[in-house]
Amino acid sequence: MPELPEVEVVRSGLQPAVTDAALTGVEVFDVRSLRRHAPRGGAFIDQLIGRRILAAVRRGKFLWLPLDSDRALVIHLGMSGQVLLRAPGATDDRLLRIRLTLEHPTHGELWVNFVDQRIFGSMAVDTMVATSDGLPGGYSGIAPVDAAWQHRIPSQVAHIARDPIDPSFSSNAFFAALSRKNTGIKRALLDQNLISGIGNIYADEALFAARIHYEQPAASLSRTKATTLLTAVRTILERALAEGGTSFDAQYVNVNGQSGYFAHSLEAYGRQGTPCSRCGTLIVREQFMNRGSHFCPRCQRLR
Repeated sequence: MPELPEVEVVRSGLQPAVTDAALTGVEVFDVRSLRRHAPRGGAFIDQLIGRRILAAVRRGKFLWLPLDSDRALVIHLGMSGQVLLRAPGATDDRLLRIRLTLEHPTHGELWVNFVDQRIFGSMAVDTMVATSDGLPGGYSGIAPVDAAWQHRIPSQVAHIARDPIDPSFSSNAFFAALSRKNTGIKRALLDQNLISGIGNIYADEALFAARIHYEQPAASLSRTKATTLLTAVRTILERALAEGGTSFDAQYVNVNGQSGYFAHSLEAYGRQGTPCSRCGTLIVREQFMNRGSHFCPRCQRLR
């Protein structure tokens, strides 16, 4: 599924198009894409029509559009979700599930199409709650101002930990949490309640860069090694973001339908059977949590 870089590419693409835009139309073509919407708060369409979008915000793999109310439109891409900007009247995208019609003060009318092949993604209107630490709820690309929405977060996302490129992420808190984890380090990196935004691809890449075996007990890492790993995580995520994310097929695209190209820079993930770029040993893949872990058996020995 899309990880932090892919979701951030979508967020940054939406930001200039949706900020300050009014929602003038909502069409739901498949109600399955509303599975995370709680109807007790009101009908999905009724809570959107006439509202103004204040920004595009992300925490980890979650994206939301705060509204000029106490609510936000939460977007989860699932396995194959896409958010595409289209000109009004454009031919419908295949597998279109939801369409938003916006009126932007500068750009005029535009469509935001939510397309999803497997229908694991969703849109939902959710209540905003105060952040537990009083800091901005997520990354918006907007400098902190005296705006209530910046210090609030959708209730569906409140349990998700901050991600490592969030300015409010606490390295010390992360290191302390790692020292209490008895699981393997990869399981810890995939725990969205500990650190968000990292999935299978970027966990493998960061562990390779830090020369750590995926089953190395998290609590066994020294502060120096944990610091090396966190630095590797940030470097990998920022490099992937600069290259538009990782696209293995047509499902992972930006708001204009373009694919990212970080797949060409992967050192471990999907590279089984090819030589390690450091030592020449063949990269191997082992079964891990109904997926795979890719690593160099020489550079990433279990200590």
